[in-house]
Amino acid sequence: MTAAIVVAVAVPRLAGATPYAVLSGSMTPTYGVGALVVARDVDPATLGVGDVVTYQLRSGEPQTATHRVVAVHQQLDGEREFITQGDANPAADPLPVRPVQIRGEVWYSVPYLGYVHTWLEPAQRGLAVAGVASALFGYAAVMLAGAARDRLRGRKLAT
Repeated sequence: MTAAIVVAVAVPRLAGATPYAVLSGSMTPTYGVGALVVARDVDPATLGVGDVVTYQLRSGEPQTATHRVVAVHQQLDGEREFITQGDANPAADPLPVRPVQIRGEVWYSVPYLGYVHTWLEPAQRGLAVAGVASALFGYAAVMLAGAARDRLRGRKLAT
């Protein structure tokens, strides 16, 4: 449980990445429903065919999708646009993705952890991390105290 929370919340936060839960089967078998994908910031100019990106479905709105880039086009004004497609989808997505919509490139994923991610609200995730960290520090303190006690007993027995 601790490792799962660290992978889902702590590592992305420390690395400046964002976790997203996979809610549909469009990227099966690469990322199944319930997987947690972690996307880190990426310069859209470095993206190419085959990269998996998380992007806003509509610029400025919170709803996102995670799909693979299947083509990159250059518009007349010089802006790039990306054609994306889910691995399980028979056709490319109907609308191109503009660089401003890109939230990040998928860094790693953890199967089934997206279910936990969707259960917890952002404030609850913070509390869960704080609780696990407190429990780990408490466990470390108990272990150190036990080791110190054993060391003192060993010295008393030796004298």
